[in-house]
Amino acid sequence: MAHQIPSNTLERDALALHARGHAKVQPGEIAIGVIIGRTSEFFDFFVYAIASVLVFPQVVFPYLDRLNGTLWSFAIFALAFVARPIGSVIFMAIDRNYGRSVKLTIALFLLGSSTVAVAFLPGYAQVGSLSAIILCAFRIGQGVALGGAWDGLASLLAINAPENRRGWFAMIPQLGAPLGLIVASGLFAYFLNALSTADFLDWGWRYPFFVAFALNVVALFARLRMVVAPDYETLFRNDELKPSRITATIRADGWKIVVGAFAPLASFALFHMVTVFPLSWVVLFTNETAARFLLVEIAGAVVGLIAIVSSGLLADRYGRRSVLGVSAAAIAVYSGFAPQLLATGELGAAAFMIVGFALLGLSFGQSSGAVASSFSVQSRYTGSALTSDLAWLFGAGFAPLVALLLATRLGLLAAGLYLLSGALATLVALLANRNLAGKAS
Repeated sequence: MAHQIPSNTLERDALALHARGHAKVQPGEIAIGVIIGRTSEFFDFFVYAIASVLVFPQVVFPYLDRLNGTLWSFAIFALAFVARPIGSVIFMAIDRNYGRSVKLTIALFLLGSSTVAVAFLPGYAQVGSLSAIILCAFRIGQGVALGGAWDGLASLLAINAPENRRGWFAMIPQLGAPLGLIVASGLFAYFLNALSTADFLDWGWRYPFFVAFALNVVALFARLRMVVAPDYETLFRNDELKPSRITATIRADGWKIVVGAFAPLASFALFHMVTVFPLSWVVLFTNETAARFLLVEIAGAVVGLIAIVSSGLLADRYGRRSVLGVSAAAIAVYSGFAPQLLATGELGAAAFMIVGFALLGLSFGQSSGAVASSFSVQSRYTGSALTSDLAWLFGAGFAPLVALLLATRLGLLAAGLYLLSGALATLVALLANRNLAGKAS
């Protein structure tokens, strides 16, 4: 079988590490691989998201006003989420036929290449409207690659977690989001402060995209070290982490995929409401500098990091369903007043960010557990991947575009109502899915 044989040099090197060490991969080791992998993915995500606000409206759409340029940038931003399920279908086939290490190697190199290619993007001044078309191609490449980057390590982590600590281990993959945001925001804040506006728009913004490729190489090796481990091989051979066919998975667990996609919608919608959308609002409609607000985002991400860790403790004590339900209800309340804080000055915007990140951490910390916990053994790998793809598509893909469009046309309250719809969807999904009941099930 292709998946049982080291299929490339990287996999053989990773396997050699286990031969020299111990045979069993501990949950702590899996956690490190998961965090590194997710941090690299979210770093790629946030580097592009920040550039969609600070760079592309002026470099790719200089013939439009800043608002319309940002809206078009957000439209291109959404393409990755549309392409991600397509990537999952393509790379699941590669996984079945050539093995997971081949799949991961191709996917992460595609992700890194598509991301670093943005650093060489010619602007409208050089190639005209072709600049936007090229950017679309790079963004679609990122989305397809993200679909292939699903490695099953989060499921492996959940399987190896002690019975009474599943909530704790479920939150570990989510730590990559605030860590990726901190690094991406820090890099952009540095270049904004160190360079003139002209130099930043000419070449300074390109450097974070170079960093992304290096992070992806590190993440690739960290993941391969896990997926060639004997424990992973055993689970793979027992079909617990084997990619099932898409059609068979949908027939067996289609309802769970639908419900699972809506269960984390509150956190996924809030995800962009406190990261990408507020940056666009501040840049477009306030006098606050982008560099300073990126520092506020870093502070918010630290709060989110603490809240994610707290979600694991709370889930193990009170149950994942309770944590998700209470946090969704809190997000619903937050949506009624918080977006208006963005129009009240720097202090109000900071309050919006800090409270938002605290709620995001509590809800987002258990969203991956909600996705994976209810699938049958045979469908866990593919079902979790599809559910995650659809959750990001419905909950986050169009969030910056829709929120900014609503806020500029109807006011910030309308953006809050959009967030409220995500919270209500989560509550309905939790009521529908009885498999989420129980403590960190």
